[in-house]
Order: sequence, then C-alpha cells, then structure tokens
Amino acid sequence: MLFWMLALLIFCGFLWNYKRQLKITDITDKYIFITGCDKGFGNLAARTFDQKGFRVIAACLTKSGATALKAETSERLHTVLLDVTDPENVKRTAQWVKHQVGEKGLWGLINNAGILGVLAPTDWLTVEHYREPVEVNLFGLINVTLNMLPLVKKARGRVINVSSIGGRLAFGGGGYTPSKYAVEGFNDCLRRDMKAFGVHVSCIEPGWFKTELSDPVKTAEKKLAIWKHLSPDIKQQYGEGYIEKSLDKQKSAYFENSDLSLVVECMDHALTSLFPKTRYTAGKDAKTFWIPLSHMPAVLQDFLLLKQKVELANPKAV
Repeated sequence: MLFWMLALLIFCGFLWNYKRQLKITDITDKYIFITGCDKGFGNLAARTFDQKGFRVIAACLTKSGATALKAETSERLHTVLLDVTDPENVKRTAQWVKHQVGEKGLWGLINNAGILGVLAPTDWLTVEHYREPVEVNLFGLINVTLNMLPLVKKARGRVINVSSIGGRLAFGGGGYTPSKYAVEGFNDCLRRDMKAFGVHVSCIEPGWFKTELSDPVKTAEKKLAIWKHLSPDIKQQYGEGYIEKSLDKQKSAYFENSDLSLVVECMDHALTSLFPKTRYTAGKDAKTFWIPLSHMPAVLQDFLLLKQKVELANPKAV
C-alpha cells in the first residue's frame, strides 16, 4: 500500500512539472506592454522579450532611458514616455497602445514601475513620506491596469504585477510596504475577476535585488535627511548615536541578489506558460527567509526582524 502511495505521489509530481513546462506558440504576433523600463527589471525584461520575438512596447519615465533602450533593441520594440502617476498620460498612452495592437489586443501587461521611497521608523515620518510610494506603486499600477485591461481581455492574455517580499512581510517603516501589501490585494481581486474572461493574473514577489531602487547610498541619504529635521524629543528617545549605528547596520542587514534575470524568468513563465503560476518568488533571500517567515507566527517574525534594529537610548523619554 505504501509503495503505491509513493508511486502515485511521484507520478503526480512528474505530471505537475510537465504541465508547468507547456508553452504557448506563435509569440511573434503577440504584444506586451512593460512599465518602468529605464533600468532594472523592466529594462532587462524589454530587451529579453524583444530578443525572444515578442512585440514589446516599453514604457520609460525619461527620454534618455527610452533612447538608450531603443539603441540596444530591434526595430520591433517601441518605446513610450509614461509617468504612471499622471492620469492623462496613462489615458493617452492606452489609446496609443490600442492603435498599435489593433484587433490582436495586448497579450501581456507587466506592471513593473515602482519606487522604494523612504525607509525609516514610523514616528519619524509624515503622511507625505507615504504618499509618493503609494501613488507610484499602487495607484499608478491600478490606473495602468484599468486603462489597458480591455486590450488584455481582447487577447485573453496575461497581467503580471511585480510586488515584493515587502507585500508579504513588513520589514520597515515608510510607504513601500503598505503600497506592496495593497498591490497583493488588488492582484488577488483582479485575478478572480478576470478568470471568466480567460485572462491569467500573476504576482511576482522579488527579494532584495541590486538595482537603483534599493541603492544603499540613496536610502541612507534619505534617512539621514529626515533625522536632521527631527524634533529634539525624538532624537533624545533614539539617542544621538542611533543614526550612525542604524546606517551601519543597514549596509549588511539584508542579502542582495545580483542576478536580475531571476525576476525576468518569472515574467517569462507567466507570459508563455499554458499554466502560469498565481505567485512567483524570485531571489535566494525571498525563497529561504522572507516568504517562509511570512507564514510564521507574528511573535517569531517580530523577534527575528527586531534583532536587525538598533536599540534605542531612552524610549521612556516621552
């Protein structure tokens, strides 16, 4: 009996793996739209999918980013300037994309544009520190999706939302984590609503990757700038040596993945597999630490994450 149960499990595992390897055909007639293509994941994705034969429409925030990307890709790839926080810009871009794709519709929408914002203790911040990451990472993503969705439905295509391990586990104060938690919620609602239309919706949760978004120098500069403008009361609670210690600890707090292709491979599977996954995890830190920890009890999460923080000098001085 045990032998047959083991054989059944092995067969199911083989069948599941085989199912995941089945791919779509005729990608050369399929259009995909990617946001945030100036650098990082979006830039590599645009170049990779152009090489594979997709008809890529790459949205860049800057003209220099669009020019540089166009110089490295084929004539199939089109660039467009897009600020995802500008509703009129998003609307005009969607109309332009509609004209480009015609009756074929849009096979893939990859919502990749995002910013980190400020990472600092919550009581250091104002609501304005939360606003920009939420505007870009959440409302920008939602607005692009809503405007492009009719084209994706026409193609019975794919929507891929790039979230983060920050959407599964809160690792620091600021607008980044709340925005990514909200992206996860939007992603789940969209996935269920689009199922009847034959549209697959996937979410990618990268760990920490070495990109401009997570540049430790810029992150430290933003944190230091806020520290300089804090009230004397808060500085007394944290201690004058807190900022130096926290910046030193920040340099080695998290493992950084350097291979951006790990995220693009997730995008590729979500675009081309006949059976795309609901969620993808990218990066060694995400797979071995962040995602497993997100399933653990809150008391264990707090214990491990608080070990990364600097002890306050006088928290009772309130």
